[in-house]
Amino acid sequence: MNQINGKEIIDIKNQIENKFNKSDWLDFGYSLDCYDIIESHSRLLRSLDFGDDDYEGNILQVLTSIIKRDFNNLNKIKTYLAEKYATPAVSDFISTAHTEVPKKMITFSPQVFQVPNKEQNEKLVSVMLPFKLGATFYAIKKACDDLSLDCKKADDIWINTTFIQDIFELIFTSHVVIADFTDKNPNVFYEIGIAHTLGKTVIPITQSIADVPSDLGHHRALKYLPNEQGYKDLTTELKKRLLTLMPKAYEF
Repeated sequence: MNQINGKEIIDIKNQIENKFNKSDWLDFGYSLDCYDIIESHSRLLRSLDFGDDDYEGNILQVLTSIIKRDFNNLNKIKTYLAEKYATPAVSDFISTAHTEVPKKMITFSPQVFQVPNKEQNEKLVSVMLPFKLGATFYAIKKACDDLSLDCKKADDIWINTTFIQDIFELIFTSHVVIADFTDKNPNVFYEIGIAHTLGKTVIPITQSIADVPSDLGHHRALKYLPNEQGYKDLTTELKKRLLTLMPKAYEF
């Protein structure tokens, strides 16, 4: 498991440690069809009952076994926790795997946007970048095309009477958002804020790490060079990342 997934698992472990009792563990096991892993672990429930120091480590061992059985279980775990506690299962890492937030859990009433009555498109990757970076967009689109994914940017659509509603709807229905920080474009930053609010997975890219805002400086961004080889490398690295986030891309 990569570094980002490791951070997610630590956050999941912390939430489980703070909230789970024995009954929660049993419900968790049956819900994810992994009760046998929980039952066969010799220390997990005992260390919970007695408050032993190794409980945290036992949680990590069990989570690791569940995810190794089927990597898709990582998203199932996050969805389970989000629905059970009506809160994100992991902290807001910019590059974390996505946990879809059902519309019924959106409790705010936005004044600028209308929440669309649409489902997430599991194949859709939306791209937020300055209009002048056409070559960058084509490098991103090639990565998506190679994986048979849909790739759209804001100016590709004209559905609503206002441009910002089209942007909101595009982000709302996307599985993944790719955002280019190059030149510190304020529109892109605004769109990233929308994506984070909606709980979307954001893949940050940039031609210069100096363009990444300080508030997001601790997150990993994919740096690329604006030349022929740089665009080829960007396509290659994005394909790797998208396959990590969307492991069944070839099966669509």
